[in-house]
Amino acid sequence: MIYPIVIYGSQTLRNKSVDIAPDYPELKKLIDDMFLTLTEASGVGLAAPQIGKNIRLFIVDCTPWGDDDPELADYKKVFINAEIYEVSEETDLFNEGCLSLPGLHEDVRRPVAIRMRYMDENFVEHDEEFDGLPARVIQHEYDHLEGKVFTDRVSPLRRNLLKGKMTKLANGKYRCAYKTK
Repeated sequence: MIYPIVIYGSQTLRNKSVDIAPDYPELKKLIDDMFLTLTEASGVGLAAPQIGKNIRLFIVDCTPWGDDDPELADYKKVFINAEIYEVSEETDLFNEGCLSLPGLHEDVRRPVAIRMRYMDENFVEHDEEFDGLPARVIQHEYDHLEGKVFTDRVSPLRRNLLKGKMTKLANGKYRCAYKTK
């Protein structure tokens, strides 16, 4: 099933998500459906709040960048109950977009590396360091679990300049090639 993507303005995107247990109903199907949804929307990451579920689950698929970086050719991961507990002092800017904010792209400063604990789709615990593009996507999706969107990370002045575009999104005035709600 391909889920409709929740668009900016929905309270779901502002709620903090809750941990899930291994017995979460139809978890494997949900994860498979999230990857289908992500592919349909041509994205590289999708968090459960973006499909209307405030649970601590997100997926990452960096394979579209595989042509430029062979290490990303098969980079697909599932993150359950993730917790970022360490970030690098070094940061960089990257132009981010979001399936929940169609048509909006901004330069966002984030740490270049992170360390986090999470569980995979089989509830196997991991403690890993991520850097480069995967770290960027993971941080973006992790923010969704915390009730944040990428525009929260731009300067107050820039956010003020985006206010009109964001209001239009919240009022349903946007176009995109994937299902939304």
